[in-house]
Amino acid sequence: MSAIAGIYHLNGEPIHIQHGRNLMKALQKYPADAVQTWHLDSIFLGCHAQWITPESVGEPLPFYDYERQCAITSDAIIDNRKELFERLQIEPSHQKHITDSELILRAYYKWNEAAPKFLVGDFAFMIWDQKHQRLFGARDFSGSRTLYYYKSHDKFAFCTTIEPLLDLPFVEKKLNEQWLAQYLAISGMVDVVDTTITPYQHIEQLPPSHSILIEKSKITLNRYSYVTKGKTLKLKSNEEYVEAFQDVFQEAVTSRLRTHGKVGSQLSGGLDSGAVVAFAARELQKENKGLHTFSYIPPNDFKDFTPNYQIADESPYISSTVDYVGGITTHYCDFKGKDSYSEIDDFLDILEMPYKFFENSFWLKGMFDKAHDADVRVLLNGDRGNSSVSWGFASEYYSLLFKRLKWVQLYQELLHYRNNVGGSRSRHLKIIARMGLPLIDRLFPEGTPYKVPDLINPSFAEKMGVYSEFEKYGIDHTGWYAKADIFALRKKHYEDVFQWNASSTLATKLSLRYSLWKRDPTNDLRVIQFCLSIPENQYVQNGVDRALIRRATKNYLPDKVRLNQHIRGVQGADWVHRMIPNWEAFREEVQQLCTDPRILEYIDGRSLKAALEAVEQQPKAEYDTDTNYKFLMRTLIVYRFLKKFN
Repeated sequence: MSAIAGIYHLNGEPIHIQHGRNLMKALQKYPADAVQTWHLDSIFLGCHAQWITPESVGEPLPFYDYERQCAITSDAIIDNRKELFERLQIEPSHQKHITDSELILRAYYKWNEAAPKFLVGDFAFMIWDQKHQRLFGARDFSGSRTLYYYKSHDKFAFCTTIEPLLDLPFVEKKLNEQWLAQYLAISGMVDVVDTTITPYQHIEQLPPSHSILIEKSKITLNRYSYVTKGKTLKLKSNEEYVEAFQDVFQEAVTSRLRTHGKVGSQLSGGLDSGAVVAFAARELQKENKGLHTFSYIPPNDFKDFTPNYQIADESPYISSTVDYVGGITTHYCDFKGKDSYSEIDDFLDILEMPYKFFENSFWLKGMFDKAHDADVRVLLNGDRGNSSVSWGFASEYYSLLFKRLKWVQLYQELLHYRNNVGGSRSRHLKIIARMGLPLIDRLFPEGTPYKVPDLINPSFAEKMGVYSEFEKYGIDHTGWYAKADIFALRKKHYEDVFQWNASSTLATKLSLRYSLWKRDPTNDLRVIQFCLSIPENQYVQNGVDRALIRRATKNYLPDKVRLNQHIRGVQGADWVHRMIPNWEAFREEVQQLCTDPRILEYIDGRSLKAALEAVEQQPKAEYDTDTNYKFLMRTLIVYRFLKKFN
């Protein structure tokens, strides 16, 4: 709901009020419903507020509790309000109007530094406890809101974004080469594994799932949340699992509809966003409210070259969901004239750091722009459903049956699966055997493995010791996890907090620019914990993958979408097609950076030269997955960012 900021003098000296004004002035680039500050001796707190929930309208923030002598500034929407009302024994007459910030304060009064464990939602906050002379804050389990800080022997300053901290006279703007090394060496879409560091040497970040305590000149970080698989939930029937899922998922969706503005949702042709839309629309219809949906489609001149089991334009499935669910105002967005190359500078300005998701950058930002124009204040999505609500990969589950010698069950499943998706049992069994027995792959490898060119200069990697750092997380020299099955990767997805950081950074900073919140019920902590407790046979059964969400959306989604196991949507397949008008400018800039020693210090020159030679030919839309194109785009984005340090 806000951008927050503050300064604390660890030595007790009074705050230079102009320093606080510098912080707040730098936030003026974002729209605000109110800008307020609070200061006392050695502490300054500020809030650049955007009112999203009904309770936040007119809210005094920072808020000071004179009785308890505690002040809070927060960027938060709390979703388990009913549970907290009961735990904190808040009178029914006060419940309707109490703000989320006050709830956080009351949780702090009751549980002290353990308070974040009891909060469900998207939040980053800081509390000044005058009686105990300490500053305490936290970031939610998946880091849905960002929180950066600067520290020295006598000063501590924090902010939702980086630029205001760099505007302070005592903060030096300097490149953090350790961050850059990790960013370049990681082949996946995440940025870095060390979530305490940022691209700026003197700016740090509070990691997801962590709290921070500043007391007696000592700064302590503590991880308060671990998302792990607990005790397996054992119910009597498939129907009971479906009912239990529907209850917890509906609660997650409903709690994210709380806004004084309109509600929107991103909608593709798939299950995750479709389920979110269906559950949300049904709840909104009870109050005679509608739902806006925003769907990305390619431009009219794009010819779909993807194989017959993929589709770039998901309109047929989207319209099927819209017609079936009802109560929806839909927006089909082709973002004509927008492309990944032209968006680079604006995205670097928004994110304050390099990024890797350039194929989708223009439409990710465009969704916020369109939603803002429609007066939407909450934009739902199902981005993280693959590991929670729609978990269930058939081949991987069948490999488990193979390893456990469940031959009869495997035979029956393969029979059903063949009937559903086609193909022979022997072909499926061959794939399953390779998954279940990795030794087969090592002894009899098939095909050429997909290899992205190394981005990082080997000398720079060695200098920074980047691969030694990766070993702590099980990441090898390929820049990603050593070969592991899908179940191990799911476990790491929730245990390693760096998995969420890049997407959360994007969501926070786009929300500030467009004054709306992106909210994901599939990432609700209650939903995740429920999904992790479900037996694997609930996710794949009778030849149906992602079986739980398919069963749970019966009468919510059309069968065309709900039972689709044949066609998969591919968003961003048109990124090369869109760049063709700017291709010459793109190629010339890449040729220019190849001669700049600044970039060659960090980027592998041999891979850069090879990639450049590969794009000399006229580009084609079909090259959207070409690793050379991707290599050059990632390099160019880093190059543009490095120019900011001149």
